[in-house]
Amino acid sequence: MKKTLLSLSVLLLLASCDTCNNKTTTPAEPTKQITVNAPTFSSDTAYSYIQAQVNFGPRAMNTTAHEKCAAFLIQEAERFADTVYVQHFNARGYDGTVLKSTNIVAAFNPQATTRVLLCSHWDSRPWADQDDSASTAPILAANDGASGVGVLLEIARLLKASPLKNIGVDVFLIDAEDYGKPGYENSYCLGAQHWATNPHVPGYKADFGILLDMVGAPNAVFAREGNSTFHAGWVQDVVWGNAAELGFGNFFSNERIGAITDDHLYINNLIKIPTIDIIQYDPASSSGTFGDYWHTHDDDMDVIDKATLHAVGATVTHTLYKYEAEQTPLP
Repeated sequence: MKKTLLSLSVLLLLASCDTCNNKTTTPAEPTKQITVNAPTFSSDTAYSYIQAQVNFGPRAMNTTAHEKCAAFLIQEAERFADTVYVQHFNARGYDGTVLKSTNIVAAFNPQATTRVLLCSHWDSRPWADQDDSASTAPILAANDGASGVGVLLEIARLLKASPLKNIGVDVFLIDAEDYGKPGYENSYCLGAQHWATNPHVPGYKADFGILLDMVGAPNAVFAREGNSTFHAGWVQDVVWGNAAELGFGNFFSNERIGAITDDHLYINNLIKIPTIDIIQYDPASSSGTFGDYWHTHDDDMDVIDKATLHAVGATVTHTLYKYEAEQTPLP
């Protein structure tokens, strides 16, 4: 820039001015306006998917019902997803039993590098160890397993009907979660452990994950579980904030509770994807943690409530489509 010679009088005049009048301003950055166009979650459809699983009977490991349910879940995943990955593997139970296992990953927008992982286990508890009668018989597991899968299948249907452009989603249906026994380290969550060390795509990464477990009971309360807070507190803040925004604060409590061993623990520890657990917490129940139905023969369709399914499903759906909107570049 060409310099200009100033006269002495002009220099004196400038020197006498209040320096505050010479402040420069920086233009404010444009504020990004986010519009969330989330499709409407159907609790009726989620409920029907839970019923379909229960109709097979207990989906305990190494049973015909387990095999038939796996085929059904793969079929439904293929109806909606762009790509479906099926992991057949043998897990070994705490008692040495070889468990014929199947993990299912339904991938939406698989070419996207920005991804979200949604999870729920689909196998059922092979014993009613919390029941006073028939404690060695398998349970229907309508809530403890089937409810989360029902919600995720409805979300898969929505993702097919209203595709995301900026992010990808992987719906992970996890097997061999509930064959464990207290006192046997790492005996639960065998499917999650297998996948976390052998992901469906080598080098798989996701920005965050959400696990659903026991998300259908009437008046269920989902507290802030400890492992979720420790490994993925920011994800918990986002999801709980979205629930409050949608009017579901009575379901999503800000109470902080202890750490629960669930599939998300191994996803956090082994593959390092920050993942939270949306899981019912009921300290007044007979178990002191989960509902009275937990690991009993009462875990049938009578403990499934559409209002709870709607609260969870609508919150997770909103979270996905809001995250999609946040990735949209400014015009």
